[in-house]
Amino acid sequence: QVQLVESGGGLAQPGGSLRLSCAASGFTFSTNAMNWARQAPGKGLERVSGISSDGSDTDYADSVKGRFTITRDNTKNTVYLQMNSLKPEDTALYYCRKGLFGGVRGQGTQVTVPS
Repeated sequence: QVQLVESGGGLAQPGGSLRLSCAASGFTFSTNAMNWARQAPGKGLERVSGISSDGSDTDYADSVKGRFTITRDNTKNTVYLQMNSLKPEDTALYYCRKGLFGGVRGQGTQVTVPS
């Protein structure tokens, strides 16, 4: 079955960086778009970024545009989210999901940026 395992979260200072990874298995990764979403405490799920199956097309929420970069390595069945210039409002549980919008998600990885 589809399995997505996120990693790379942690505590980062404002202005700092983190790189999230999502290892995928149980489906043909190279033919599927992927996306990252996040859920801050007390808030709904927010889609952050998406990437096409071959990595040629990407999109970003306005809240992260210019700071976050999504990439993928189809030889490793892994999608990444490079997060720079982190802000306290980026604090959330981050999920990767199968598909361009929505989809099955992993257990998440926590990112905390203190104010």
